[in-house]
Amino acid sequence: MDKKKTRYTVEGYGEVSPAVIKRLPRYFRYLRELIRNGKLRISSGELSEMMHVTASQIRQDLNCFGGFGQQGYGYNVNYLYAKICEILGVGEGFRAVVIGTGNLGRALVRSPMFEKRGVDIVAMFDVAENLVGTTVAGVEVLHMDALEHFCTENVVDIAVLTLPKEYAAEVAERLVKAGVSGIWNFTSKELICPASVIVENVHIGDSLMTLCYELRCLNLQEDEK
Repeated sequence: MDKKKTRYTVEGYGEVSPAVIKRLPRYFRYLRELIRNGKLRISSGELSEMMHVTASQIRQDLNCFGGFGQQGYGYNVNYLYAKICEILGVGEGFRAVVIGTGNLGRALVRSPMFEKRGVDIVAMFDVAENLVGTTVAGVEVLHMDALEHFCTENVVDIAVLTLPKEYAAEVAERLVKAGVSGIWNFTSKELICPASVIVENVHIGDSLMTLCYELRCLNLQEDEK
């Protein structure tokens, strides 16, 4: 089940709050950009200006993992990036399959996002006979009938669900039985899975509605002036 944990146990560092874990991908992105620009070291103040997070919050976050900084020097960008990658599992060699070859599924497979985060997409699955046997960005589309066999014969860590939501629960159950332990769910269907399976629900519509709410508040403030 997609449970809201109060703490995460990070190997080698003890318990860390979910809020800190959710901020780590931002550090990953900004540090990668700094490396691309040839930046060797950075202070918490400089990083604060880039990320629009207080320097105190950055120091608190990184202190959860030992700090990584030196007084008067700041942070070694390459070292900090490597440690963040290690904590987030980048380079662990996770393998993923995408269920559903619609517009979203194809867009995700074509995105460099997976490769940059060390995740290898090894197959796509669909029921449409005209799509089975084709490839998307070099990834073969297999029939859903082959899902369990493929997942048991190959190491599959993550399933990305981009299929119609009415099929999500059934497919999730099949994936769990086939030994897949991570589900990235784009279907807007809340899934119930065993505690041993991690489900990350992505509600794009919720994000849009949050933006609409904030725009409405902004417009109301403008009207009051």
